[in-house]
Amino acid sequence: MKTINQSHIEAIRSLINKSPFFSLLSINVLRLEYGYCLLEIDLDKKHLNPFGGLHGGVYSSAIDTASYWAVYCSIPEDTGLISLDLHVDNISTVREGTLIVEGKQIKSGRTVCLAESTVRDLSGKLLAHGTSKQIIVDGLQTVNQAIEAMGYSPLPKKFLD
Repeated sequence: MKTINQSHIEAIRSLINKSPFFSLLSINVLRLEYGYCLLEIDLDKKHLNPFGGLHGGVYSSAIDTASYWAVYCSIPEDTGLISLDLHVDNISTVREGTLIVEGKQIKSGRTVCLAESTVRDLSGKLLAHGTSKQIIVDGLQTVNQAIEAMGYSPLPKKFLD
């Protein structure tokens, strides 16, 4: 296993937390490491469906995001990930508070990765669970391409060795 450059991790966290979609949903990536991602979402009225409950798409987006970034640290520098499949089980709902989302890499192969994520409230109650399959692609949808598209400065190298 390669050693992850913590300067890269801090720079990528800052970048993704400012991205338009994450800002829209108030997603904040707190921790990012090999095989693991922790994020939170502070719920607001914008997250609710017309009936006043949390929209199921919030769970789906949170699970997809945490799963993606849990796998990110284990793939080579100039490769990207594309979600192939996302399965979400909505277990319970909330209307307010903070969602805590943990993503964990289950298996990372040469071309396909599998990760799972859980969504909980601050008391630890399980609200949703999901799995995500992602395909590793060389030179497509890489972080460097995202940085260039958004006009940001290049990031430090991902790995130290």
